[in-house]
Amino acid sequence: MSSISKQCIRPLLNYSQYNKYFRRLAVTITDEYRPAIKTRSSIKGIELLRNPSLNKGMAFTIEERQNMGIHGLLPPAVLSQDVQALRVMTNLRRAQNDFDRYNELMNLCERNEKLFYRVIADNLELLLPIVYTPTVGLVCQKYGLVFKRPRGLFITIHDKGHIYDILCNWTEEHVKAIVVTDGGRILGLGDLGAFGMGIPIGKLQLYTAIAGIPPQNCLPIMLDVGTNNEEVSTNPLYIGLRQQRVRGKQYDEFIDEFMAAVVRRFGWNCLIQFEDFASDNAYRLLERYQKRYCTFNDDIQGTAAVVLAGLIAALRITGTKLSENTYLFVGAGQAACGIADLVTHAMIGEGTSPEEARSKIWMYDVHGLIIQGRPQGDLEGPKASYVKKGKAIKDLSSVIDYVKPTVLMGASGVGRLFHDGVLKKMAQANERPIIFALSNPTSRAECTAEEAYRETDGRCIFASGSPFKPVVYKDKTFHPGQGNNAYIFPAIALATIACSARHVEEDMFLIAAQQLGSLVSEIDLESGRIYPPVPSIHDVTVKIAAHLVEHLYKTKRAWNYPEPNNKEEFIRMQLYDTSYPYFGPSAWNWPEPHDKARCIPSIDDNISLGS
Repeated sequence: MSSISKQCIRPLLNYSQYNKYFRRLAVTITDEYRPAIKTRSSIKGIELLRNPSLNKGMAFTIEERQNMGIHGLLPPAVLSQDVQALRVMTNLRRAQNDFDRYNELMNLCERNEKLFYRVIADNLELLLPIVYTPTVGLVCQKYGLVFKRPRGLFITIHDKGHIYDILCNWTEEHVKAIVVTDGGRILGLGDLGAFGMGIPIGKLQLYTAIAGIPPQNCLPIMLDVGTNNEEVSTNPLYIGLRQQRVRGKQYDEFIDEFMAAVVRRFGWNCLIQFEDFASDNAYRLLERYQKRYCTFNDDIQGTAAVVLAGLIAALRITGTKLSENTYLFVGAGQAACGIADLVTHAMIGEGTSPEEARSKIWMYDVHGLIIQGRPQGDLEGPKASYVKKGKAIKDLSSVIDYVKPTVLMGASGVGRLFHDGVLKKMAQANERPIIFALSNPTSRAECTAEEAYRETDGRCIFASGSPFKPVVYKDKTFHPGQGNNAYIFPAIALATIACSARHVEEDMFLIAAQQLGSLVSEIDLESGRIYPPVPSIHDVTVKIAAHLVEHLYKTKRAWNYPEPNNKEEFIRMQLYDTSYPYFGPSAWNWPEPHDKARCIPSIDDNISLGS
């Protein structure tokens, strides 16, 4: 054997020394030779009709049916997408309740993806409350009835050490956005465990319906570490682990592995949106990962941005600045603290010092007004920045007399906490009281729109987390604003993905809030709206995203080059198209030869067949 050959095999003799190298090599080989995904042209026959991303139902033309081997598998009529959408909406209107409408829509999504998103996009005002809050809260509570087939990934604590392997089971290679939950705090409903999977699915459907992010680029994930909700875990239809929640070091290692596995599988630019984690984990995980990964927490940052946008619009009515108001937050959890932090940041932007900005914000929780030395304690965590010297008061009406807020912000998860006495006190203290009842779902809202307008004699500026119908009071119709995160998180995701940003930083939420607040028209403000009408949310999202893209390129945080000149046009070029693709034969015409007589050689031509 030559010396060169000996040198080539010598490293293999000490296998243990190179064990790590071979494991990395094996992973590389596995990734490179993973079985290829079928192309659109290779899927024919009944398989085509069973593929929701390709199926057009009765919209396939006769030519397409013959070409794709599905002729006879459908009734002979050809129905356009417009007619199909009409049929879907007719069935939805005939359904008995919103839960049934949700099921009808999910069945459609599993049959015909493009038609599903066309119907949602065309009827956002009607269907947004069905696929998102408040109906999605009821759906999560009954998810054992709703679940039919996998529409995302379930990764359990027992899969620790193999999370990357599970991510590889997802056949879409180009995942650009993940929404993940551990089911620890679903809306205002608490710990629902694996039943919380309805939230990531619903959020990502809005990524597509509102922001135009292609559904194949989206992946919902449930991290199942157990549930402490005995009512859920003993449900015979429960789909998750029937054990107490894992906490501490094992939980942190599990989340660490998940984040690293996502980057390994889908790259550094894959956006990870944390959703409905319990308060004790939400802030901690945001601080842990925000500077290391492309991630944000919608409950903290998205909620804060949409509420700040509503405040900015409301202050256009009162004619005051943020720093000229006094805020009382009822509830001091992750949502309330996230809002307070962003409002503080915005006041600092107006020229107010951090200390003065925080002095404008008071907080009230289950123990009463949050002040130094109160007997019940519980002053740690994000709320610590807003602890003040003051009087220990438990009664909310008395707190309003003491603090004299101009803005009352409900994020408590306690329904009807803003009773008649509280609302009347706000009206007595302010000509135009600002009242936000933000808790979801509707049953947890601190007050209804009707109660707010009635008890303040129609003078309040009102917004809620869940939608309320228009209210007629003293012959005037008020359109209550909905502080829906759907105005913010799809735009944040669209901008981040479009320019391949590596991080979602805090200033993006402030900029998004300011842009959203500026897009409310004077006509909207006169009718009581402090957010743009829901039917315009798609165009609003594109404008916010374009504004963010401008900011990201300006601050050198965009990685997609070259920089586009027209940012809005750049955004619109990437949006998901709900129109059906063509499945006929790919054919085209060639020009006729100029000299047909010389195209075909005659038998008399001297052609050497052997040459």
